[in-house]
Amino acid sequence: MKKPTVDEVLQQGIYGTIETKPEERRKFLGSLRERIIVALTKKQVAETEVYPQVGQLMKKYPSAHLFLNGNMGYDQLSKYVKVASKHKIGHTIVTNKEHDTDIGLVLAMNHAIDKEEIYLTKKEIVIPKQNKKKGLFSKLFKRK
Repeated sequence: MKKPTVDEVLQQGIYGTIETKPEERRKFLGSLRERIIVALTKKQVAETEVYPQVGQLMKKYPSAHLFLNGNMGYDQLSKYVKVASKHKIGHTIVTNKEHDTDIGLVLAMNHAIDKEEIYLTKKEIVIPKQNKKKGLFSKLFKRK
């Protein structure tokens, strides 16, 4: 590992630690694109119903972490906090007063996974499991 120069140490002392990809981190609520499992826009998070894929991905990636945009109302975020609690996923509400992003939710790992598609475009339709109903023939031809 390369030893830092005197100038680098002074710069770090004055300005703080050098952050990699600061624009990307601002956009993705403190995370990097390469670590993201799924991301929702603020508009998607504000919808009444939860995206079921988020819960499914939490189940698939139990060591993930949920980041929520703190510039949104807690009433809009709370449904995802409940889903995270159900799956024992930690969450952080990220508020950046200097920079607002259109991203409302990020589910990410603490290491790179390089998932190609991180945005959800539509909700999956969840069809509740129904009891097996008797068809027309079984009603017409009852067994005795």
